[in-house]
Amino acid sequence: MAHADGVSADLATVRVMTWNIHGGLGPDRRRDLQRVVALVQRHAPDIVALQEVDSRRRLTETSDAFAFLAAALGGNSRESRLITAPDGDYGHAVISRWPMSETHCHNISYRRREPRAVIETLVHTPHGPLHLAAVHLGLSFAERRHQARFLTRICESGPHRTVMLGDFNDWIWRGSVQTTLNRLFPGHSHMKTYPAFYPLLALDRVYCRPTGMLLKSWTDPTARAASDHLPVVAELAMEE
Repeated sequence: MAHADGVSADLATVRVMTWNIHGGLGPDRRRDLQRVVALVQRHAPDIVALQEVDSRRRLTETSDAFAFLAAALGGNSRESRLITAPDGDYGHAVISRWPMSETHCHNISYRRREPRAVIETLVHTPHGPLHLAAVHLGLSFAERRHQARFLTRICESGPHRTVMLGDFNDWIWRGSVQTTLNRLFPGHSHMKTYPAFYPLLALDRVYCRPTGMLLKSWTDPTARAASDHLPVVAELAMEE
């Protein structure tokens, strides 16, 4: 038996999603986290990684975007609040319908550039534990080279079943990040996600191992109404 998306109903799967939500700011210059929540819920991911979560500008729904998104999308949340200001925080988060443990927020900041971190955690799915790392890498080549080396250590020290997802800010074919991660993760998405109104660059990606774990991946062009990035959604097999 197969679902409408072509994935067998008998196969143990996990659906993951990654999206740089740009603080909930759409092309209409309106900040609206309800639009973000509605789009994520449409794809019903088991785990979602969100970048550029921003509470520094007060929103109508909440004074804390992290808490609002966690409550709306799963309840189990791990956060990296990288910038703290008098009017709120900025960073990224992982939200899961299942419990998480052994969480570490690794500082991968480079020199005086914007603070960056990797959220590494173990998600306790009904099909067994899933080692996950959520990232938002830097904008300079040197910065990403530094960060790619750190991602290698996280991958090589973790369990065999691993997914790494986020905004890699890496658009150069055979660049340091892609070369490194393509070698470590035989399964990876490749959709173009930025800029949302006319996607040219595959900045947002899902990487996974072992071979064959990535069953399918897709994006959603309607997300351009809520952010300057498109999301990536992926179906992962938890058996091999």
